[in-house]
Amino acid sequence: MGYTEVIKTDQLDVIGQPYTVMGILNLTPDSFSDGGQFLNPDAAIQRVKEMIEEGADIIDIGGESTRPGAQPLTAEEEVQRVVPVIEAVRTKYNIPMSIDTSKAEVMKAAIAAGATMINDVRALQEPGALDAAAELQVPVCLMHMQGQPRTMQQNPTYADVVNDVRSFLLARLRACVDAGIDRKNLLIDPGFGFGKTLAHNLSLLKHLPEFVSMGLPILVGISRKSMLGTILDAEVDQRVAGGLATTVLGFEAGAKVFRVHDVKQTVDALKVCQAVQCAE
Repeated sequence: MGYTEVIKTDQLDVIGQPYTVMGILNLTPDSFSDGGQFLNPDAAIQRVKEMIEEGADIIDIGGESTRPGAQPLTAEEEVQRVVPVIEAVRTKYNIPMSIDTSKAEVMKAAIAAGATMINDVRALQEPGALDAAAELQVPVCLMHMQGQPRTMQQNPTYADVVNDVRSFLLARLRACVDAGIDRKNLLIDPGFGFGKTLAHNLSLLKHLPEFVSMGLPILVGISRKSMLGTILDAEVDQRVAGGLATTVLGFEAGAKVFRVHDVKQTVDALKVCQAVQCAE
């Protein structure tokens, strides 16, 4: 099964793929959940193997942390982190990979190395990113983020968070189509935790059908995030059940792609959801 066969809107139901589980691989020293665990290439490849065995459909590889307060990397530094791992995964395993980046240079290098999707928290707004994505013609996930990682959680404000985020994503969709990107190659992500308070995040999740109505696959990425920690009063490694609850809610609302750390638990939860949905 090819990657675009998994995620394109017009093929999801045709091939019987009601959801896609995206396993997270952070090649960073400072990511909020697993920073530093997979800097060693051997550890990274082992984690990919584990996620494949647990049922991941895609591996999302990132070299720069976007947690609140994170410091930026140069494109060269980011390429040096991600490309060797992408190349190694491509030689060992037949699984699609996405590159979690906002930089045009990293997008091009990662796709050349074997990645088959771009996952951009800045929705192709960085210099050259839109042109690069149009040139590469691979699936792209456009995410909403208010501000930048270093400051995004200081005082996020919205007139109406659902309408504001939806309007932003619609504008980015138009920009992508105008730049020559096939609409069938686009996904959208409301950006849970990226410049949002707990109230904003909960409102976005409650009103997720308003994003589903835009007619593109929705990616939900809430795994282990601080909104769960606040609700549950739980440390990062104690948020699995809360994350599964958001996965179930997202699936019921119509989301198609789930970006998670805890792959097996998510796959199990989604199998149950699908079984119930298919019952008479």
